[in-house]
Amino acid sequence: MKIKTKLTLGVGLLFLLIILLSLVSGGSVLTLKNDTNNILKANYNSLNYSRKMMISLDEEAYDQTAKKRFKANMELQLQNITETGEGEITQRLKDHVKELNATDQNKEPIRQLIRQDILQIMQLNMTAIQRKSKLANDSSDDALFWIVLTGSSCFLIAFILLVQLPRNISKPIKELTESIRQIASRNYKQRVAFESHSEFGDLAKSFNTMAEKLDEYNSTQLAEVLYEKKRIETLINNMNDPVIGLDEHGKIMFVNNEAINILNLSKSDLLGVAAKELALSNDLVRSLIRDMKGIAGKNVPKEDPFMNIFVNGKEHYFEKELVPISIIPTGEREQQLIGNVIILRNITSFKELEFAKTNFMATISHELKTPISSIKMSLQLLETKDVGTINNDQRQLISSIREDNERLLKITGELLNLSQIETGNIKLFMKPSDPYQLIHQSVEATLKEAEYNQIKIVVQTEENLPLISMDMDKTQWVLINLLINAIHYSPKGETITISLKQDSNKFRFEVTDHGGGISEEYVSRIFDRYFQVPGISKPGTGLGLAICKEFIEAQGGIIGVESQLAKGSTFYFLIEQ
Repeated sequence: MKIKTKLTLGVGLLFLLIILLSLVSGGSVLTLKNDTNNILKANYNSLNYSRKMMISLDEEAYDQTAKKRFKANMELQLQNITETGEGEITQRLKDHVKELNATDQNKEPIRQLIRQDILQIMQLNMTAIQRKSKLANDSSDDALFWIVLTGSSCFLIAFILLVQLPRNISKPIKELTESIRQIASRNYKQRVAFESHSEFGDLAKSFNTMAEKLDEYNSTQLAEVLYEKKRIETLINNMNDPVIGLDEHGKIMFVNNEAINILNLSKSDLLGVAAKELALSNDLVRSLIRDMKGIAGKNVPKEDPFMNIFVNGKEHYFEKELVPISIIPTGEREQQLIGNVIILRNITSFKELEFAKTNFMATISHELKTPISSIKMSLQLLETKDVGTINNDQRQLISSIREDNERLLKITGELLNLSQIETGNIKLFMKPSDPYQLIHQSVEATLKEAEYNQIKIVVQTEENLPLISMDMDKTQWVLINLLINAIHYSPKGETITISLKQDSNKFRFEVTDHGGGISEEYVSRIFDRYFQVPGISKPGTGLGLAICKEFIEAQGGIIGVESQLAKGSTFYFLIEQ
């Protein structure tokens, strides 16, 4: 039987069962509704009319409208005769009412007769209600029985369909899936064993034919070669970074989809074509092979490995890596270059984060500098006598606020300098400058800090030194930063030495302290951004020395440190004349 036929029969049977269950349930509910409506219309209304007539009869002597209400309810009762004998009683009631209205003598006996008539009507309907309620209960039991019977039958049939129909369909699918998995694992001896007249039978025959042909094809050496080639191509195509492979002659051997996308060329335009020919019409290819040995030519300056490329209308950043591929041929000892692989690592997300961080730091630093400077000015005004006399406690608080304010001002300045460095916007104003003036101004700037920490600064310089070509402001910033660090990390009562020496056309500035020194394992990292020597609780951001390094190297100089634990440190930088 075909799968479509099985599904049609199964779903159709379920549909018929649903219709059957709906009809049985609906019919039972309709029967109960009719029984209930019959009780309500035939008997409950009569009881209600009788009750109202009884009340009106008792109120007739006191209320003139009671006779009208009695007559109205009696007329309604005459129209609602539903039980055997109810018409005769109602007619007798009507006659007694006429007799009551016609006599002027003692009416009480007639009223008693009327009451008896009303009570008989009520008794008759109450008995009818009990009888019909029993019938309704019997109908309810019958309805429940048929609903349960029909529902159970439908459930049993549906359960059989639920179990058998999916099993009949899924079993051959599982067999085929397992066989396909075996074929994918290169087990080409796998065959589908079941026989069927459904669509699965035709599929099994086609599958077995395919497996036989694959087994025959796999037996050749060519299959192994093609398999390995396909695996390598798949690995390369699944790489998220552009990859281009060239042979020893500079022809493109392979290229993945990412590389095709950024080169804006088709695969057929790239494979087997010499990179030199493509470079004539494609600037990106020319940039990629510019520093490739044996292709770009001799004496070609090495290019910056970072590249920005527009892809799909958006600027992306890549880090280029050139990997030479060499082998040692069989029977030989020397390596032989057989090609190159160009890998472009996509670093766009990292660059975007770096730009966002730099902009954030620059914005925050710029916004903080103004209020911090305002606080500093306000503190200076507080210390003057013009605003009033302050006591010792207030003076200590102002001193503490001033120290924190200076620290914040220094941090914001460092962040601003760092943001300029990261954006490549360091502007140098190189001009011949007096080194003695540089040292003098730096010492003057740190003198109060040194006196506060009870540190003595000693200057040692050679005489008759010439002017030095440098950026005076940035070099002074570096020297002040080194002096401040030396003051903070030196014990009270110690001496700091600042010296200047000339060696040929180089000038060496040194700042030496006698503090705790730096462990050898941290010396190489002391100029890294945000790095602070572990175990030292001095305040700072870890940016000062990193900025010093950028400022000195931007001028073509060198900065370094010589340090030993418990013996102090010497920070130095060299600037050429």
